[in-house]
This record gives sequence, structure tokens and C-alpha cells, in this order.
Amino acid sequence: MSWKDLVRRVDPYVPGEQPTEQHIIKLNTNENPYPPAPGVQEILRDMDAGQLRLYPDPAAGLLTEKLAAEYRVKKEQVFVGVGSDDVLAMSFLTFFNGSAPLLFPDVSYSFYEVWAECFRIPYRKIPLTEDWRIDPKDYETENGGIVFPNPNAPTGIALPIGDIRKILDANRDVVVIVDEAYVDFGAESALPLLAEYDNLLIVQTFSKSRSMAGIRIGFAIGNEELIRCLSDVRYSFNSYTMNRPSILAGTAALEDRTYFEKTVGKIINTRDSVRDELEEMGFVCLDSSTNFLFVTHPDIPAAELFRILRGKGIYVRYFALPRIDNYLRITIGTAKQMQVLLDTLRLILREKS
Repeated sequence: MSWKDLVRRVDPYVPGEQPTEQHIIKLNTNENPYPPAPGVQEILRDMDAGQLRLYPDPAAGLLTEKLAAEYRVKKEQVFVGVGSDDVLAMSFLTFFNGSAPLLFPDVSYSFYEVWAECFRIPYRKIPLTEDWRIDPKDYETENGGIVFPNPNAPTGIALPIGDIRKILDANRDVVVIVDEAYVDFGAESALPLLAEYDNLLIVQTFSKSRSMAGIRIGFAIGNEELIRCLSDVRYSFNSYTMNRPSILAGTAALEDRTYFEKTVGKIINTRDSVRDELEEMGFVCLDSSTNFLFVTHPDIPAAELFRILRGKGIYVRYFALPRIDNYLRITIGTAKQMQVLLDTLRLILREKS
């Protein structure tokens, strides 16, 4: 036997490209096109670098308390991690250890399958309906837990809170994770349900609506016992997951509600106007409550459009996966960036007609 026979092998998650060329219009990884709140920039500029010789607070108390105040919960109900991916991975490791399968949508965040494979969690993918929606009735079956994004990604479609309640009512004995990475762009959060369901865990991120993908802050809110279990696993894995600059910057971001709402509003307005123009060009756009659009065109294959746009310095996301291999996911950038995209698409369509 060789050491190679003992290696855990999985098919890894493939993130969107991060091009290094200048003047690229980058609409492929759902980053916020606007800078973080001014207070975040001030914190990073003025921070005493001498503090970096010290370990950070393992509980990230400053940030945890600010999140608890912002979302009107107890600090004991909040867990923070290095991006929502870290929080979700810890949650998979903590809560999904039974023999029954974990359930999640077949068209969804592809990291769910990767974590399930990596942690050897049995799982089953539940097909979305023909109109790309989650049907709560499909989750009324034996399982060892449930996770789904709301709004879903990459479709962008939000699940009404009444349907989330139906899923919870049918699954009171397992942990149900609602991944709300994009919730600030138009969906209804499941936070009001926390008082009724002790098995509900809500996960959010600073990467999208708070313009801090490069800082890596995610958090979970749930029942105090759920959070204690999650913390025990985290401290068994790495006691210092959240670095000092992230704790300070994240706290500063939460202090500027006005900037947050203004930035999110700009993205929503741009998204809706771009959708109207794309539909005028013949594109089919799914309903979106996110900072991206999921689109297809009846006359040009998505893979071809992806290649043409990339050649012109415009990066969008293409998934060569079943059911969605004729769709593109387009992040909402600035109004100027989106106008370049629209003008380029019009030119492509004219050349193809």
C-alpha cells in the first residue's frame, strides 16, 4: 500500500475565473461593483499593524455582538466564520452525521455536493420544478438534513417564507439550513421563523451586499444550542478562524446602514433595468432576487455567447452542467459596465442575424 491509497479524493468546487488582465469587465463571480462602506476603508487604513502580532479574539466578540444587535438576537445565537463557505462547511461537519441522506436542490450552489463528498455525508439532489422553483412537498421525505439557498443560485429565484415554513414543519427532527447569501437583494429572510423552529440555521455573508468578498466574513444565526454545537466543532478544528482586521472591518460595515441600503438599491435598480433591455433583445431571464441574472437566448447557445463575450473582455459565468448548460449567469456591475455588456450583446445579435 502507498500513501496515495490513503488520500481522500473529491472533485473540488470550481470557482469563477479571477482574471489579472487590466480593463476586464468582470461579471462572473457576483462581487459587488461598489467599494465597502467608508468606515471599513478607514479601519483598514488606520489599523495599528502592531496588533497583528497578537492572536485575534477566538469568539470574534466585537463582531458577534454587533451582528446580534443588527439582527435583534442574542449574541449566543450568532456564529462567525471566514466567509459563508467556512460557516457552511462547519455546519455540514457538525449537523449532518446520520445515515439518512442530506437533501438539497439539483440546481443549486455546487459546493454542497463537494462538502457532502468530502465529509462522506450521504446526500440526494432534489430536482427543481420545470419553472426552476423549489417545491416544499419534495422535501417531505426521510432525510438527515436539508440545505438550500434562498434566493437560489444560480437561478436567482426566491422561495416565499410560507414555503420555507412548510419545509420546516415537515422536518422538525433534522437541521434545516437556509443559505441567504443573496437575501438582501430582494428576498424575504427566514429570520422571523427562528423563534418557532429550534432546528433552523440561517447563514449569510458580507461578500455580496456589503462589498467585502476579499475580507471573508460569513455568519450563522440560530438556536443557542445549535450555535454551541457549531462552536464546539470550530474550536476542535481551528480556534482562530477570524482574523483581527476582518473583525474590525466587519464591525465597521455594520455601523453604516445608510451606505448599505444605498448600494443595494443601486444594484437592484440596475438589475431590473438590465433585465428589461435583455428581454427586449429576445433573452429569457428568470426572476431574480439577487445581484445577478440567469439568462438564455433562443438563437445563440450559451456556450458560444460565453466564448464571444470572453474574447471581448467581458467575463460572465457559464456552467456546463445538466439542465443549465444553455444559460449564462451575469453579475450586476455598475451602470456603465452593464451598458457596455448590453451594447456588446446587441452587436453580437446583429452579427448573428
